[in-house]
Amino acid sequence: MELIDAIQQIAILPDAELEKLLGITERIEVEKNSILIDKDRTSKYIYFLTEGICRIYYPKEQKEAVLDFCFPGDSILSLKSYVHNTPGYEIVDTLENCVLYRIPVSKLQHLYNSSLPISNWGRKLAELETLKIEQRLMQTLFKTATERYSDLLTKEANVLQRIKLGYIASYLGVTQVTLSRIRAEIK
Repeated sequence: MELIDAIQQIAILPDAELEKLLGITERIEVEKNSILIDKDRTSKYIYFLTEGICRIYYPKEQKEAVLDFCFPGDSILSLKSYVHNTPGYEIVDTLENCVLYRIPVSKLQHLYNSSLPISNWGRKLAELETLKIEQRLMQTLFKTATERYSDLLTKEANVLQRIKLGYIASYLGVTQVTLSRIRAEIK
């Protein structure tokens, strides 16, 4: 997905406002196994992924809890950093070489003060990110691991070839043995 499509799927901006937003956006290429957002550090950017896959996880003691995966077309941000300008909880790393566009939150804040359409776009971005968190919570509370696995396959069909099974098991909240059973059921 291209950057303009990713921006406009959040909320349609008039051409002049879109140009302002694009004017503060930078294209970056990031190698596999790089950290985009680190826990306990304030994230200064909002990212839009156009190529590759990222993983959002929370490290706990000797293991990690994978919260979500990001695919082309997804926005990536630490909501806590975005809203409060304070360190977040999560780590976002690249599982493949990635192409992203990043927007400095500080420059975006200036645009919010001077442009009502961009300010409304930013509000909509925060709302959509909140809904993603709510959806993940509802999946965890009310769907089985098998249902969550099917949902992941629907979102990104070739996910098994691109993401380590240990990460998928962590995302589902199951062991790799249980994931193997789930995979056998679905085949």
